[in-house]
Amino acid sequence: MTSPHDPLPFEPDGAPDSIDLLTAALRRDAADLEVYAQVLTETLSEALPPGSIAVERKRRMADRLAGRDGRIERVEVFLGEQRLVLDLAGTHPKGEVCKEVRGVVLSRRPVALDEWVRELAVAVAARAQSDARARAVLERLVLGE
Repeated sequence: MTSPHDPLPFEPDGAPDSIDLLTAALRRDAADLEVYAQVLTETLSEALPPGSIAVERKRRMADRLAGRDGRIERVEVFLGEQRLVLDLAGTHPKGEVCKEVRGVVLSRRPVALDEWVRELAVAVAARAQSDARARAVLERLVLGE
């Protein structure tokens, strides 16, 4: 286990390799979008404070009857003035990076999944600099534990 003062393998101000490690860990299950969305939301829910992530699901009748939550269709991550939106409702995921101040979206930028994941990795790594819980969860994610 590392101490709070040890360098993270994904320091935001470190080498590009460090962000690449976190990006790869966040992208690990992207081939199956349902699994990816589930792993991503669970990991982020552990790493970020309450209210930092919003998930929209679509529950079909079969999901209701089986007591399942349903398919994740949209994930929004709120980190400071940045809002990262991942729309999984269609056949291809659509990412969006927004700058938001006091609930007002000042800009929106559509991005591909790879760029969305990289933006997320940078923002979450920056958050982990000052949040021990986020740091521990992300270390487990990067190390594959």
